[in-house]
Amino acid sequence: MSRYPFPIPYGWFQVCTPEEVAGASAKALFYFDRHLVAWRDEPGELHVMDAFCPHLGAHLGHGGTVEGCEIQCPFHGWRFDGDGTNVDIPYSSRTNQRARIRTYPTLEVNGKSLVWFHPDPEVGPRWDVPALPELDSGEFVGPVRTRHTVMAHAQELGENAVDAAHFRYVHNTAEVPEITSYETDGPMADMRSVQRFPTPRGVVDGKIESLGYGPGVSIVRFSGIVDTLLVTSTTPIDEGSCETRFDFYTRSLGDSETTSNVAQAFVAEVDRQFLEDMPVWEHKAHLTRPALADTDGPFMAFRKWYHQFYAEADGPGAGDERTLFPPPHWPEKMAETPARATASARHGRG
Repeated sequence: MSRYPFPIPYGWFQVCTPEEVAGASAKALFYFDRHLVAWRDEPGELHVMDAFCPHLGAHLGHGGTVEGCEIQCPFHGWRFDGDGTNVDIPYSSRTNQRARIRTYPTLEVNGKSLVWFHPDPEVGPRWDVPALPELDSGEFVGPVRTRHTVMAHAQELGENAVDAAHFRYVHNTAEVPEITSYETDGPMADMRSVQRFPTPRGVVDGKIESLGYGPGVSIVRFSGIVDTLLVTSTTPIDEGSCETRFDFYTRSLGDSETTSNVAQAFVAEVDRQFLEDMPVWEHKAHLTRPALADTDGPFMAFRKWYHQFYAEADGPGAGDERTLFPPPHWPEKMAETPARATASARHGRG
């Protein structure tokens, strides 16, 4: 039985950073429940394709080398160009035009290397992720990066964004964010909220503006304590797990040490809250018809928006009439560690 009633979504997803595939090099990856290879040709263009050589199945990310604008298989030296076409067999005078490898469109923007994934290789990108002017203005410094793997579907993590009430019980915050607007337009989702941040100098009124570009990339702007730009990515590893990457940029406060200290404190707090959410995501069931309170966030509006990114009508949950999809039983995850214990447990409410 499938854990979730939906498949892997399509869209732009981060698979690495530009620095992780630098120079004329190749890197093995695993996302979207498939083996991939990322490689950068000598002019500097990033390529991502299925990993296995169609000759005899060698993994191009393990020992493959880049020569000019081609990647060479480590097993028999077959070469492929950026379109996945076989362009050379060193011990033959002919190439094999049937030996094609699926390639994926790439986009490198805002410090992230993105791949367009769709289960149908004929469906190309349907929207763009724009470059952020703040990152070129010199007003913001960074990034400070964090990265986590979560044993849950990417949609479960996304639902957290519209769930203001959990901040009080999972993160023990005295003030709960108030969602002031939630609007969608095709692949874009725009959410605004306000929150009061307690500080040693008193409570500071803050604003949070979150703009999602499909299911894989969000731009979050925090104002109040210090202006912070958070570029987030959530990438499916397979149908039951995903990877998140947070890149934090902080508006310069004039002094590099002060800016760094404030930024590190803010990052530590956001990362702490993320770790508190992880045991909830990994052990919760997915309910197709949740019993919501009248003051809960726009859950169903979010799900309706997210559902458009499922292309497969015969996905893992198709035809399944269950309304509750429980997680696997993971005995090794039953014992909470201090870093991942929820605030409710730490404060005696669960």
